[in-house]
Formats: sequence, structure tokens, C-alpha cells
Amino acid sequence: MQSFDWPVRVYYEDTDSGGVVYHANYLKFMERARTEWLRQLGFEQTILKDEHNCLFAVHSMQINFRRPARFNDALLIRSEMTQMSGASMQFEQSVLCDGEMLCSASVRVACLDALRFKPCPIPSFILTEMHCEC
Repeated sequence: MQSFDWPVRVYYEDTDSGGVVYHANYLKFMERARTEWLRQLGFEQTILKDEHNCLFAVHSMQINFRRPARFNDALLIRSEMTQMSGASMQFEQSVLCDGEMLCSASVRVACLDALRFKPCPIPSFILTEMHCEC
């Protein structure tokens, strides 16, 4: 459906004492890539929340670590939306370094009513921009 690449540089603060990216930071890299994907489509999360009562939250994730990223690596975070239902999106995300996959994840993101924190349909104007007929 939709694919988006976001470059990330590994900083010292992203690593453990051995200079290897700490496992939780891969989740941060993936979150940033999904946020930048929305931004590239013209959606700021603060505006979605404040003006449209809409939030996106991770519902579930399956992650596989293959090889470590290290201090100062130039990474590419690839995000591909593979499925969309009325209130959620499924992403396949990968962390690449020089074309080699280091980490991959399947991530389900739910659309929530910002006041009640309950699932709600993804707004039609977002679906239109994503070119999705759900």
C-alpha cells in the first residue's frame, strides 16, 4: 500500500556500554519513522489530536533482531503499511544498514478517540490521503 524510508544516525546515547544499539531504541527509531511518514502525508499529530480528536497508538508488535546496529551507523528505517481496517493499520518495518536488514517488526497501530482513549474509525480525510479504500 504505502512505503516510507527515514534515515537515522546512531548516536552514542542510543547505545549500551559496548557501543551496540540498545534494543528499546529500535522501537524509538520505528516510531519516529511512522511519525515522519504521517508528517510527509501532511498530518501533524498535534493537529490530529487537537482539531480532529484522533490519536494513533501501538496496539501490538512482533519484533525480530538479526544483527546489531552500532555507534555512528547510518540506518534506514523502512515502513510499509500493509493493511488497513476501519480503526487500525498494520505496518511492516525494518531497520537497514548498508542494505542489510538488522531488525524487522510487524506493528499494528490503532486509531483512538483522543478524549476517551477508545478505538474509533480512521478519519476519511486520512484514508483519502493514504489512497486507501477501506
